[in-house]
Amino acid sequence: MKKISILGATGSIGKSTLDLIERSPNAFEVEALTAAVNVTALAEAARRTNAKLAVIADDSRLAELSDALSGSGCRAASGSNALVEAATGDADLVMAAIVGCAGLKPTMAAVEAGKTVALANKEALVTAGGLMMTAAESNGTALLPVDSEHNAIFQCLAGSDGKGVSRIILTASGGPFWTATADQLREATPEQAVAHPKWNMGAKISVDSATLMNKGLELIEAHYLFGLPSNQIDVLIHPQSVVHSLVEFMDGSVLAQLGSPDMRIPIAYALAWPERMETPAQRLDLAAVARLDFEQPDLDRFPALRLARAAMEEGGSAPAVLNAANEVAVASFLNGRIRFTEIPRLVERALEENRRAAPDTIEEVFEIDGDVRRAVAGAVEEMCA
Repeated sequence: MKKISILGATGSIGKSTLDLIERSPNAFEVEALTAAVNVTALAEAARRTNAKLAVIADDSRLAELSDALSGSGCRAASGSNALVEAATGDADLVMAAIVGCAGLKPTMAAVEAGKTVALANKEALVTAGGLMMTAAESNGTALLPVDSEHNAIFQCLAGSDGKGVSRIILTASGGPFWTATADQLREATPEQAVAHPKWNMGAKISVDSATLMNKGLELIEAHYLFGLPSNQIDVLIHPQSVVHSLVEFMDGSVLAQLGSPDMRIPIAYALAWPERMETPAQRLDLAAVARLDFEQPDLDRFPALRLARAAMEEGGSAPAVLNAANEVAVASFLNGRIRFTEIPRLVERALEENRRAAPDTIEEVFEIDGDVRRAVAGAVEEMCA
């Protein structure tokens, strides 16, 4: 049996991971589950899977979690040190699915512990990609991408040393606003932004998909995961979300990974790697799909993708600045404080005003992150005054 810990067990990726594990109870043993604040869901999942450790990030909810787990045999813990414990325990594989920069410390701890890490937290590589890849190499850590696009590339590269790759092509659905006019984008509501036409995701990542910032973050993630420069990473809009990404080789061959838009497919590939496992995902019916459309992204209406590529090419602290500014801007939009079109404007301002060298430590990453968050929060207050 493969021992697994899930960091972020109550989120979208965590729930899909649990669904697959519970469908194959003889293949997996759950070591630890973590959540940010959702005690009820965490305790229920821990009981169902006979987890040995359940960690709630919010220290104030430890007593509530302990009560919910009473008699289960599952130990309750809380706080950042307990998250690191969950990431570095006896698990063979750690599913890193904590959203945002909050997942950086436990994910890095798992990497440094030499665990096989299924990486669903793209922000960890965006903010600390150089540090994390160096740590992975030093500790013999296998990083398995879970994002559908990077997982698709990983699958296409199976059995290849990557030396023959001429470029990789990330596909993007375009989100709910791909055909929207500039006026419609300006008046877009949070409810509209989170209503993704293909994928069932959390609010933050849904907004990122709507601005195309999610694809921008994936550009940076791909740069680190596959060691390719900006001019070898392209993006195409593909509204059907059937082709999840493509790899072009030096001989002109192009390999693509196709499948239904169900995150359980890439999650299953990471869980079972280097083998495969059954999933309940709907099988792809190309005759029913009938057509596959592709087009270039519109960087005028969706400047977030342009900003992300510029941050990747600039390097230094720019990717961490981009991520922190975007998280604050998206939260402000979801809270009704700014317009949808003001998200990239805040990010661009942050990039212009915060230029530093690349962080040498995780502590420096958090310092940059905190400084930028405070600056962007201040800019939001100015806009709302």
